[in-house]
Amino acid sequence: MKLISIIVPAYNEEENISPIYEKLVHEFNVLPYRYEILFVNDGSRDGTLKEILKLAEQQNSVKYISFTRNFGKEAAILAGLKRVKGDAAILMDSDMQHPPTLISEMIKGFEEGFHQVVAKRTRTGDPKVRTLLSSFYYKLINSITDVDLADGEGDFRLMSRKAIDSLLLLSENNRFSKGLFSWIGLSKKTICYENVLREGGSSKWSFGSLINYGIDGIISFNTKPLRICFYTGFIVLFLSLIYIAYTFYGIAQRGVTAPGYFTTITAILVLGGIQLISLGVIGEYIGRIYNETKRRPNFLVDISNVDEYHES
Repeated sequence: MKLISIIVPAYNEEENISPIYEKLVHEFNVLPYRYEILFVNDGSRDGTLKEILKLAEQQNSVKYISFTRNFGKEAAILAGLKRVKGDAAILMDSDMQHPPTLISEMIKGFEEGFHQVVAKRTRTGDPKVRTLLSSFYYKLINSITDVDLADGEGDFRLMSRKAIDSLLLLSENNRFSKGLFSWIGLSKKTICYENVLREGGSSKWSFGSLINYGIDGIISFNTKPLRICFYTGFIVLFLSLIYIAYTFYGIAQRGVTAPGYFTTITAILVLGGIQLISLGVIGEYIGRIYNETKRRPNFLVDISNVDEYHES
């Protein structure tokens, strides 16, 4: 029988470890597949690791990796992909918002020959403002990046061994998995499901962290923001030359009629704002270059019961 690996990143999800394990086992009990469940403890400060270790002691199918500190979900996904041994792997969150009942349909898509089977959720139950901002963000990022991202498609997906190996060939430290999933290409099937609200625990994504994640997505897959700064500079320069010519003509015709305080301040503020925004964009790219040159590992493992595995 084929082996299906389930990667479950967890950060302060003490309440959900046992319930999600039970639901996963319930699904696989009626499927003709072997399975392993790999929990990745991303430096949790509650009893998440304790719950995982308890399951691992009782069940051979439970594997775990525990980081030395919180490295983020992207690092947890990478760590899981490096260690799973399955013919396919399913990525899903530990907050119970990714329904395990979709696993059988995902595996069906895998057996049909698709390398990625992606679960796409609706926005039912989300705040209207968040839904509107999300829709705007995806339209923006698809218009300026080299990858195609769909609103509602996240990390909840099945990937074949070929898709896993393809992702592991991408060695950058600044990882944006949604973009990487799209960048590798390969055949994809999408299945839709109704949004599931969290029952236990609280979301670890604040508004600020979502904004930072969104910026990572824009910066990681294109250099168009730099090109926008370049074009903006030329446009501002062109308009400034027109204004200078117009002002000089007025002075030549009528002489100096006003001190020009308002004009001076306006010009300083507009040009200063554009310069600061441009420097910020350039700084984002330079910061990523700096981080890449250090070649630090994406994560450090504290304890684990599984070794790194990568099928050539």
